[in-house]
Amino acid sequence: MPKKTSALLPTLALALGAALALTGCGAGTAAPAGNAAATKVLGGTIQYAHQQEPSCVFGGWIEQAYLSYQVLDNLVSLDSNHKVVPWLADSWSTSADGLTWRFTLKKGVTFTDGTPVDAAAVAYNFDYWLKGGNSTAQVWLAGYYKSAQAVDSQTLQITLSAPYPRLADTLTQGYFGIQSQHALTTRTAAQNCEAPIGSGAFIVKKWNRGQNILLTRNTNYASAPANAKHSGAPYVNAIDWKFVPDATTRAAALKSGQVDAIYDVPSIEWSTLKSGGFQLDRYVTPGRPQQLTFNLSRAPFNDENVRKAFAYSLDRKAIVQTIGRGVIPFEGNGGVSRTTPGYSTAAAGAYTSDPAKAEALLDAAGWTGRDKDGYRTKGGTTLEVVLPYGAGSIINADGAAILQGIQEQAKGVGFKVRLVPVPQSELFAGAYAKPTEKDLSVGYWTAVTSGILYVNWKQSTAAAPNYNNAAFVNQPELEKIILAANSESDVAKQNALYEQAQQYIADHALAIGVYDRLSTLAVSPRLKGVWQENAQGGPVFDDAYFVK
Repeated sequence: MPKKTSALLPTLALALGAALALTGCGAGTAAPAGNAAATKVLGGTIQYAHQQEPSCVFGGWIEQAYLSYQVLDNLVSLDSNHKVVPWLADSWSTSADGLTWRFTLKKGVTFTDGTPVDAAAVAYNFDYWLKGGNSTAQVWLAGYYKSAQAVDSQTLQITLSAPYPRLADTLTQGYFGIQSQHALTTRTAAQNCEAPIGSGAFIVKKWNRGQNILLTRNTNYASAPANAKHSGAPYVNAIDWKFVPDATTRAAALKSGQVDAIYDVPSIEWSTLKSGGFQLDRYVTPGRPQQLTFNLSRAPFNDENVRKAFAYSLDRKAIVQTIGRGVIPFEGNGGVSRTTPGYSTAAAGAYTSDPAKAEALLDAAGWTGRDKDGYRTKGGTTLEVVLPYGAGSIINADGAAILQGIQEQAKGVGFKVRLVPVPQSELFAGAYAKPTEKDLSVGYWTAVTSGILYVNWKQSTAAAPNYNNAAFVNQPELEKIILAANSESDVAKQNALYEQAQQYIADHALAIGVYDRLSTLAVSPRLKGVWQENAQGGPVFDDAYFVK
């Protein structure tokens, strides 16, 4: 790592220096001196270092949601109390049967191409998502969405095929940003990929692939969400959104003043940056945590005893605490993370470290032999399991170290865990997606409700395949519980059903939690007003300003 950092930092320094010269941060780059009162400086360009570059600005990956949040407005937003508040929609209501939703839109809002943000445009977006325009929006709404139509210019009606009381909560996620209908129907797919047209605070000016995206101020912005810190156009002129994959390089650039903010702060840098006066924000993402899901379609994990043995072989909490240095939270729940409504603490505590119990379960399952390296065997076959992971994309450097700790601990009772780091390009092209290619899956899904359980555990059929079911075996009883929860309007009863679903996952060792997926920011003292939106933890720069 040190060699890589020392090689990259001079190059990054030159690139950042050139960018600063070109974009003219000006007075905005100076930090306040001593204890003197800071003065707000209007204008300037935020130099921001992000870790991953998506293929498009808008899409179904959280990295795209972080970007599209800057340029697209949603119908609704989520405040810090997990309450849905107005954004493009001033108000909304549902019918008594829960099948009809009506959203009343703000008047006078336009997309940056000059076309109106009206009900017809928003209805077009819903149909666009469901026809494949956004895969994540599609999986969230499929099975519930029936139609969208404009009652009049400011009234949108959504008709559902089944009650979905948490629809508004779901729509707060960045995947549901509203684009110009005119742009979607008249521009090429490539144009809408690289520079979607929204009504948001910033506009995509230029994308230099492999380097950065320059976002410029929407001077006419007047449609901020109700939980924003101010209602007008951004204070800064632009954001230079850089892609810097190496975490150590990002942190070094921040400390040296070459950038104003970074995403995905390495746990080893946390205390150093805190003592240096940098603003540190940590958001525990609701939804599915970083967890291990067992492939139930083949040996060895088609045997519940073997799955439980693997769970008991690990001291996951100790691994996470060691690698995470108190920054990354341990998460035992294999269904949802602790910040998700309807979270089950009982399911989270289902498996603690118990190597003796793991040994006994493996004996009972017939894995009684040992090979020359000490791994368990059965009928001459070594107990080897394949665990591929998205290196540098789904799993960062801290996460990779945690997986190595799991590999070592599982070895203690006789599991041979073969870790396979998969580059982003190969992972997103479908590498290791088939049930014949892996025994364990690792990853997360961001969400604002426990409805993520339906996405991850919905049955997969020939007519309606569910590629998000990493267990590769249908669980009809589990799906029934989740469906009941999704349509339950009473929040207490809804949460009780979601907890029942999580307990089912734990009881049958379908998946085990490892750690909560984090969204972290570190911000220079010279930049104020940066915050994390409450649906997915992405950076919000609408309210940011420099001080001197």
